[in-house]
Amino acid sequence: MQRRVRTRAIAVLSALGLTAVLGGCGGDGSSDVTLKLVAADYGDSAATSSRKYWAGLVEEFEAGHPGVKVDVSVYSWNDVDRKVREMVDAGDPPDLAQIGAYADYAKKDLLYKAGDLLSIPVQADFVPQLADAGEIPAGQFGLPFAASTRVLFYNKDLFAEAGITPPKTWEELADNAEALKAEGVKYPYALPLGPEEAQAETMQWLLSGKGGYTDDMGSYTIDSAENVETLTWLKEELVGRGLTGPVAPGKLDRAKAFAAFADGDVGMLNGHPSLMKTAGEKGVKFGMVPMPGVDGPSRATLGVADWMMAFRKNGHRDASGQFLDFVYSEEKVLEFSRAYNLLPVTQSASRVMSDSPKDKDLKPFLDQLGTSELYPVGETSWAAVNAEIKQQIGKAVAPGGSPSVVLGGLQATATRVEGGR
Repeated sequence: MQRRVRTRAIAVLSALGLTAVLGGCGGDGSSDVTLKLVAADYGDSAATSSRKYWAGLVEEFEAGHPGVKVDVSVYSWNDVDRKVREMVDAGDPPDLAQIGAYADYAKKDLLYKAGDLLSIPVQADFVPQLADAGEIPAGQFGLPFAASTRVLFYNKDLFAEAGITPPKTWEELADNAEALKAEGVKYPYALPLGPEEAQAETMQWLLSGKGGYTDDMGSYTIDSAENVETLTWLKEELVGRGLTGPVAPGKLDRAKAFAAFADGDVGMLNGHPSLMKTAGEKGVKFGMVPMPGVDGPSRATLGVADWMMAFRKNGHRDASGQFLDFVYSEEKVLEFSRAYNLLPVTQSASRVMSDSPKDKDLKPFLDQLGTSELYPVGETSWAAVNAEIKQQIGKAVAPGGSPSVVLGGLQATATRVEGGR
């Protein structure tokens, strides 16, 4: 994963107590402005829809900011990215968009920089790994909005029946899966490499094998020796031994794997915070530990972030900045994170949650956020590479499949897309 060294003047200025907004004067003056915000829905029903969160937040913001109105449209994750793309293509982008990716818009010079919008303390408060992922060479354009990491979930009752303890290494994981299989567990280890979210499960395993999608400079290394070894181990030691259940990994989607865990049919799987609620509601007793690695717990876990961005077209920089400062206040970040079992994207809110007994269930995920690695979301090529991973990676571990051939093909795709060919 790409790691940029950030020399942050903003952090120094913040320490001195300066609260000026970066970017100087100018903009819309924040008077008689209606901001249009398009946002994703994190709820799973009308009662939990993000519309409720935004309605309360906007009402409170508008009460303290006369002359600035905010019109929020909330769409499902199936539609929101496409909706924003259609608005941009039609020449009528929203002022603000909270969606899955920012890089294409940033590289087309359609967005404000973070420093042109946010006050110094707010910009300095982002979790560094997430802020770094919001950068392209020209600066930070993606503002992290929500985050999650992955841990290994295991079914405590099934483990007790099999007489095993949580694994720390790949070898222990395979031995545990063998013991679970002997007890008749349907999915000893659920390996969802189906097209829904194969890129997540794949990256988690690559990181545990000391590899990843990119190197420290941000260049794609999909077909590295470490990655080939990781998928070869999966193919031979889990899939080949019948330890991943009755559905071929390339056909198993993440949602179905989570549902099977909640039904008590899965011994182990990688999961994010939302699985706690799903499993808990079904009465599953589960534990959570760091992802096992080759010779001990994985050096890093997968981090995932969703993004807020501000479009320049309407010139509403000042009003957008005021609204975003409010959105990223400690109170509002905590409110959203707790409502949807997600990790806060600011350091101040992270500290509160780490120390709060009411948030103890999220602590295993919070503990890993600081060392997490994110997808290469700053690369415009990632969308195409991501789509190809979802379609192809399951073939690498299938009978007769070749990890080196599949990874080599994905590397070729990445190289081609990056070169614009």
